[in-house]
Amino acid sequence: MDEQIKQIAERLKGLRDALDLSVEEVAADCNFTVEEYQAIESGECDFSVSVLQRIARKYGITLDELMFGEEPKMKSYFLTRRGTGVSVERTKTYKYQSLASGFKGRKADPFIVTVEPKPENTPVYFNTHEGQEFNLVIEGRMLLNINGKELILNPGDSLYFDSSKPHGMLALDGKTVKFLAVVMQ
Repeated sequence: MDEQIKQIAERLKGLRDALDLSVEEVAADCNFTVEEYQAIESGECDFSVSVLQRIARKYGITLDELMFGEEPKMKSYFLTRRGTGVSVERTKTYKYQSLASGFKGRKADPFIVTVEPKPENTPVYFNTHEGQEFNLVIEGRMLLNINGKELILNPGDSLYFDSSKPHGMLALDGKTVKFLAVVMQ
């Protein structure tokens, strides 16, 4: 599995050890089965940013600390120049670029998400997390499925939705899609 995923898994284990919690306690606290949490912490499986967000919120740390190993420092503003946001590739098909990783105490997590096309008939991977989400397509086209409703988004299209509903996306037309995703608590 990807080296970044393994580093995140190590940080998860370190957090659990620092808080003196068992695998069973973290799994129960974050609504995972023990097996699901063990797979996440092992670094041998893929997991979504919302999984990390759920853990970070539960234990009062920032998403950045889990994803990038850095604590935010800025309180007034944080500037991210084009192409310089801290990135993590969850899989070969998803890349998240954080746009506010250095801002302390933020109420939303903005990302540029790049999704590579998958073979035809690939099922949509669904995700859920607390809060709300805003997506704005920058380039390419994507299918966004929210709670069974399929929507096609073109460049310039945006969608604001309840992210506690199952949602997932696919890049369309065999081309990469890039979109702004803002995840709010």
